[in-house]
Amino acid sequence: MVSFSPEREDPGNDTVARCDIPKVVGGMSPSASEMAGALYRSIFHRVVPVSSPAAAEMTKLLENIYRCVNIALVNELKLLCLRMGIDIWEVIQAASTKPFGFHPFYPGPGLGGHCIPVDPFYLSWKAKEFDFHTRFIELAGEINTAMPYHVVSSVASALNRSRKSLNGARVMVLGVAYKRDIDDLRESPSLTIIEELQKQGAEVSYNDPYFAKVGQGRKYNLQMTRTPLDNLAQFDCVLIVTDHSDYDYQRIVKESQLVVDTRNATKGIQSEKIVHC
Repeated sequence: MVSFSPEREDPGNDTVARCDIPKVVGGMSPSASEMAGALYRSIFHRVVPVSSPAAAEMTKLLENIYRCVNIALVNELKLLCLRMGIDIWEVIQAASTKPFGFHPFYPGPGLGGHCIPVDPFYLSWKAKEFDFHTRFIELAGEINTAMPYHVVSSVASALNRSRKSLNGARVMVLGVAYKRDIDDLRESPSLTIIEELQKQGAEVSYNDPYFAKVGQGRKYNLQMTRTPLDNLAQFDCVLIVTDHSDYDYQRIVKESQLVVDTRNATKGIQSEKIVHC
């Protein structure tokens, strides 16, 4: 008897107990689903049966694609708002007051983690066997994949306004984890950003409370050691990629020459040093 139950994880989120996350279960037969459901009910408060393992896997893919597409939408709107001189974070906050028909998603420097940047594209590949083109998935992928390069371009522009070149600039990257307050590097946009900054001639350092070293992974080979934040003035630019709650953003802005913020971490801090991207 074979059953499948996809994971439902949100690293760093401690507001929902693991046992309170409903468990989707799909078996190859009704008896397989029933047995798997009985097992999971001993751990989880709710089991959601579906008709097959394929339906269970498609449930997981829909959840991931939902986030992927909506993050791409808000990332694209952020780029437009930057050109129009509108604060996208203010817009999202205002839209979130609507009590129906809206769920907030937030822009950032790109997607990270094992699921959202990867799993939807398995479905896109599989769809071709059925002569089907998943346009939303592929367009969302293009937008989200381009975000780290937008960040690098924004750093270059911010330095240029300070009459400095990216080539030869000393850049401190804050945060290499893909998400706030977790120790996970998988598919992190920080890694792409660091590599691209290096390719363009920048001297890059990083700081992350969760990683003393960054070595080699599936798509990167950085071999870097964490730099302490005891002399931020030595850097031409401090780039906030991951907004860990351990960071003292008031101090970071005060001690830095230039701060480029991809996460709205410096919200409420008034300084001409800050550039939002």
